[in-house]
Formats: sequence, C-alpha cells, structure tokens
Amino acid sequence: MTRKQQRIYAICLVLAGIITATALTLFALRDTVTFFYSPSDIRGENAAFVTPERPFRLGGLVVYGTIERQGRITDFVVTDNREDINVRYEGIVPDLFSEGQGIVATGTLDEDGTFIASQLLAKHDENYMPPEVARILEESQSSIESDEKNSDNSGTEEIE
Repeated sequence: MTRKQQRIYAICLVLAGIITATALTLFALRDTVTFFYSPSDIRGENAAFVTPERPFRLGGLVVYGTIERQGRITDFVVTDNREDINVRYEGIVPDLFSEGQGIVATGTLDEDGTFIASQLLAKHDENYMPPEVARILEESQSSIESDEKNSDNSGTEEIE
C-alpha cells in the first residue's frame, strides 16, 4: 500500500468514527430532549407530536380563579390567550406561583387532555416572564389584534 492510499484509508476511518460517534450521541439523547409547547400548540398543528408517554414543557399564564388545592395536589388552568389547558401538579408549588403569573411546567399529557406536571418553574417576580412564555403571548396578542382588524374592515363599504 502506498503512502497516499494509507492516508486516504486513515482519513476514511476518522470520518467513519466521527459519524458513528455523532449518530450514537444523537440516538442516546433523543429520549431526553424536552420540547416546549404552548396550549395552542398542543390543541393545534403540533398535537400529533404530543403523545401521552412523551414528556414536554408547557408554558403560559395561570388563569385567574382557577387554582384549586386539595392537599398536595394543585389543579389550575394555563392559557396563552388563545387556548387553555388544565394542569395537575402533585407536590409543593413554588413560593412565587400565583394567578396571572407566567409558568413553565414539565410533564406529560394524559388521555383526558390534562397536563400532568412533574415540575413547575415559577421562580420570578411580577416583572419577569420566561422568554418562551413572553414570545408566545406576544404572538397570540398580535394574532388577536390582526383578527380584530380584519373583522372591523370586512363588510364595510364607503358609499358616495
């Protein structure tokens, strides 16, 4: 074997090793990746990706008047101003968890469509909102405003 053939053989082996290592890493991480969804995503186009056995993150605002505590179980509703989803959490809620606050919950969806949270993240004051929740709320607010503009302009004609 010539030196050129040895060099090409070595380069091919290194590339095969890198590709194998990358594939094994991605395969190992596929079950630990947690996606972030809003209530509209769960009820809408991404509903096929949300399965009962796959954990994901749910973000939005806690709706006023929906927090119900029964011992260590807390039930409440999360909204993104377009859709709502019921959430059940068993455990001690964070100190800053309250109505009207932005939260991010990690958990799974049950057969009834209720989000069963295993972790609640609400560690912020009234001025801070998780970036994902803020983005979703801005998007939903702009879509609501554009829908209102379209409904105001439809069906009106100017008669001279």
